[in-house]
Amino acid sequence: MSGGVDSAVAAARAVEAGHDVVGVHLALSRMPGTLRTGSRGCCTIEDSRDAWRACDVLGIPYYVWDFSERFKEDVVQDFIDEYAAGRTPNPCMRCNERIKFAALLEKAIALGFDAVCTGHYAKVITDAEGNPELHRAADWAKDQSYVLGVLTHEQLKHSMFPLADTPSKAEVRAEAERRGLSVANKPDSHDICFIPDGDTAGWLAEKIDMTTGDIVDETGAKVGEHPGANAFTVGQRRGLKLGTPAADGKPRFVLEIRPKENKVVVGPQSLLAIDEIRGIKVSWAGLPIAEIATGAEFDCYAQVRAHGDPVLATARMVAGADSEQLLVTLTDPLRGVAPGQTIVLYQGSRVLGQATIDAARSLQRAEL
Repeated sequence: MSGGVDSAVAAARAVEAGHDVVGVHLALSRMPGTLRTGSRGCCTIEDSRDAWRACDVLGIPYYVWDFSERFKEDVVQDFIDEYAAGRTPNPCMRCNERIKFAALLEKAIALGFDAVCTGHYAKVITDAEGNPELHRAADWAKDQSYVLGVLTHEQLKHSMFPLADTPSKAEVRAEAERRGLSVANKPDSHDICFIPDGDTAGWLAEKIDMTTGDIVDETGAKVGEHPGANAFTVGQRRGLKLGTPAADGKPRFVLEIRPKENKVVVGPQSLLAIDEIRGIKVSWAGLPIAEIATGAEFDCYAQVRAHGDPVLATARMVAGADSEQLLVTLTDPLRGVAPGQTIVLYQGSRVLGQATIDAARSLQRAEL
């Protein structure tokens, strides 16, 4: 129970379906002022109160479980460490992976519960052999299967998403209104919950040693200086403050972060187009398809952002330095892909699995 309208309606539908439901809100910080509030938060004191009111209306027990220490280590510290290494992490993905469907599910199963039920827009379908598959929700505009791509076969067996077939968010709000839930018109949460003012660069500057260094173009020529390479991300345009204009007079974008050299590489927008992605920390949402075990190439769609468009691709597992890696070749290039982001693979509406992007290659840039 995040305190939002989606989880409240999901709980209501679970109750209506005859399940024995208990509402649980996650306390993710012992200092509430360090979490975003209002429409930008999801786990603050005001959200906890909204969740309690919803449970009161539904007539179900309500508890607050403290996962603040685990959230601090597994999500917040991971976010800091990834940026310090020059990567761009997805904290919501890590929260789903390590908190909501790991720590929370583990505790729930230990206490005798059968499943964790959330307000995510995604669908679990069981195949003929009884194995769960993760699929997109009916409303693709609200689909959240991307951020659930980290769920494993075992976790999917204990996951419920009652909003899966809902055609629109408007219908969820209308249902909440009919049920007398006070969160019916509460705005959706967005942005990073543990950065109160939304200033990611400023927040990171207090936690990562920033050292001035060179900004170089795609040829290696120095074109400016930066206050700290970790404050930038691939695809960024603003904040470069370059005194030397590009030869064609067009804006330059961040192409690469090199933390060991403390350099930021910039270039034209065209060089942001990525053709090949190599992923590590690979996991499969449900049982992997047959091609995974044999290393055979398979057709799929690749998505690198929660609300990004999927693009046609081919993929296969290849040998890596420490473990097998996922190699994805994109039919249509993607722009602004950064190491640390998550790539999720689909076949039709089904989520196959995901990997953390370790390297992204532009064929055009490689030819320079």
